[in-house]
Amino acid sequence: MHPSEARVPIARALIGLAAFLAFVLSVVLYFSGDETAGIFVGLWVPSILALGAFLAPRRLGMRSPAGGRER
Repeated sequence: MHPSEARVPIARALIGLAAFLAFVLSVVLYFSGDETAGIFVGLWVPSILALGAFLAPRRLGMRSPAGGRER
């Protein structure tokens, strides 16, 4: 296993944790009366997950990000 491959599960866990914490903060803000801030923070969740999908490499049969096969 390549050393960078060992860090992928850690990176995915951190991205998932950040998204979960943003979700919890959003719910707390929304129901504590600051609805606008809750909605704003709630929009962070898909952004954090998209960033994680962009940054964390996946090993799916050596496929490139464009969907083609690497040579």
